[in-house]
Amino acid sequence: MGRYILKRLLLMIPILLGICLIVLILIDVTPGDPARIVAGATATPEQYAKVREDLQLDRSFIERYFSFLGGVLHGSFGTSFITKTDVWHDMAIRFPYTLILAFSSVILSVIIGIPLGMMAAVNQNTWKDYLAILFSLLCSAMPAFWLALLLVQWFGVDLRWVPVSGISPWTAWILPILSLALGYSAGTARLMRSTTLEVIRQDYIVTARAKGLGQRKVLSRHVLKNSLIPVIVSVGSMFGMSLGGSLITETIYSIPGLGQYTLVGLTNRDYPVIQGSVLFLSTLFSIVILLIDIIFAFVDPRIRSQYMRAKKVKKTDDGEEKKAPEGGVA
Repeated sequence: MGRYILKRLLLMIPILLGICLIVLILIDVTPGDPARIVAGATATPEQYAKVREDLQLDRSFIERYFSFLGGVLHGSFGTSFITKTDVWHDMAIRFPYTLILAFSSVILSVIIGIPLGMMAAVNQNTWKDYLAILFSLLCSAMPAFWLALLLVQWFGVDLRWVPVSGISPWTAWILPILSLALGYSAGTARLMRSTTLEVIRQDYIVTARAKGLGQRKVLSRHVLKNSLIPVIVSVGSMFGMSLGGSLITETIYSIPGLGQYTLVGLTNRDYPVIQGSVLFLSTLFSIVILLIDIIFAFVDPRIRSQYMRAKKVKKTDDGEEKKAPEGGVA
């Protein structure tokens, strides 16, 4: 297991280097000039050239790429073109809001999706199953921004139950968390339904029922535990995507998180903000996926047995290699 984790960590290095390269290429080919935004429309050619030099935009593509990587190795993502503040400091302030939004929405989606999927599977081809499928289709088909605007209109404007923007009071978090959770719960419910249907048709479930176990005990002791194995991977990927996918939600509800920070950077062509945000979120996503793979290995006994079998085989091979020279010497 330790060797597997080390291998995955080393594999993250070329992936993140490639992400930095792709982001810089996209920045270069996208129309727009941040120097013109900073200098202003009335700037003289001399002033414009001075701004480009100060922002290091007059340097070549390769120089800017390795300059950014050098700053990352020293713990710096650069300075914002617009605000003149340190990008790492700005992200550190905003990231907790994004983390709260992502974590809460994923937890709520699990609370909604897993029971809904199990209910649909246990009551297959009944009105409960059809209702769950309809809910999943509606939530997955609706765009995130449209769902967020509908919730604002219904619960914030018409009913005036909760605030529609900001982070204070705590009730202001209800709508943004709900708008993200509904979309994620649809995928969780569909996956949970399909895996539960597969599990309840297995022979050991038939055997458990033949022994006289009630429906509730069969579901809790056997079906739920085995159905959750593929859902764990899905939830981990969902959490990683929610870290970067909350951009629209944070903008609509005026949450000062990392998503809104990245969107403002994209609008202003603020290269250090764009590069720093994408690299930071990509690193977090890679770490989350690695943690989910490790958890998955501990939850699924089949994967644990593969690791143990590979370890035993390696020990056997090492022992044979050590015995061969001794026989040769004799």
